[in-house]
Amino acid sequence: MTAAFTPYPLGDRQLANRVVMAPMTRSRAYGPGTSPTELMATYYAQRASAGLIITEGVQPSVVGQGYPDTPGLHSAEQVEAWRKVTDAVHERGGVIFAQLMHSGRVSDPELLPGDLVPVGPSAVAARGELYTRNGPKPFSTPHALTEAEIGATIADFVQAARNAIAAGFDGVEVHGANGYLIHQFLSTNANQRTDGWGGSIEGRVRFAVEVTTAVAAAIGGDRVGLRISPGNGLQDLVEDDLELTYKSLVTGIAGLGLAYLHISEAPGRRELTAELRGQWPGTLILNPDTLPNPTGPEALALLDDGTADLISFGALFLANPDLPARLAAGGPFSAPDRAGFFGGDHRGYTDYPTLA
Repeated sequence: MTAAFTPYPLGDRQLANRVVMAPMTRSRAYGPGTSPTELMATYYAQRASAGLIITEGVQPSVVGQGYPDTPGLHSAEQVEAWRKVTDAVHERGGVIFAQLMHSGRVSDPELLPGDLVPVGPSAVAARGELYTRNGPKPFSTPHALTEAEIGATIADFVQAARNAIAAGFDGVEVHGANGYLIHQFLSTNANQRTDGWGGSIEGRVRFAVEVTTAVAAAIGGDRVGLRISPGNGLQDLVEDDLELTYKSLVTGIAGLGLAYLHISEAPGRRELTAELRGQWPGTLILNPDTLPNPTGPEALALLDDGTADLISFGALFLANPDLPARLAAGGPFSAPDRAGFFGGDHRGYTDYPTLA
């Protein structure tokens, strides 16, 4: 039997298996103040057989929102609504972490209240377009965070992590990947600062290290994971000195006693994954490069050969709420309905069948 279906210790928790539900934006936080809904509680509870669920990106502050109808964890109202989600997952024996995602420059003033505008390490707009309720729209130029605003943003992550624990989450994942704020600081085109938060490799990794360190200090390192995506280039990011940057980042967080490091692997980066795996002292979750196809059952071999400790599945988990059982049985696997990926109702969300 593959290692995928054996229990795995994660901090003080025992995961039922090594199959992880990857974070996936679904844009269905229709509750007051971008709060989760009963439908979201159903969605996550359906997938509680995962060894670990990592939620969709949850903004740690109002200005951190990047897409319509994504949930937050910065108000009492949101905390109370998330508690219904975590209760539903725990009732089915699941373990669930909240992913804290600040979109940074990948946002739009229309999404933000008052005079707020998107922020970033530097006043450099991403090339390309953003998804909005009114269709695609060019990215705007962000406000470059000041030293004081960087400190306040770190404090927002910390408070959101505390809110997550108050809402019943087992922990949080700090989102340092996929072109969002932390990843923007790591890059060499979005981050053009010349102060202590940019310029050198040490400066560019500082924000990621300090956010993760502060969150771990607030709620305990064994309740914190960090997600990275070395070299994936999403949201128009360039990362010069790639290997040195991520080795420096891993060195900076290696002593925090984190629950895990989660790598979203870019095409052609398996060698770097192996190097970071060798450097990292704790649990490694891998969302492997399988493009152009979604991660499938063949990825479980990466557990048996030691490439990773846990494997995260995205689209396959979206369409197969009982994915661990289907993987163990060798299928069959439902295909995801792309029309229901972002926004909408229960269709393409909670209406996928189980084997039973």
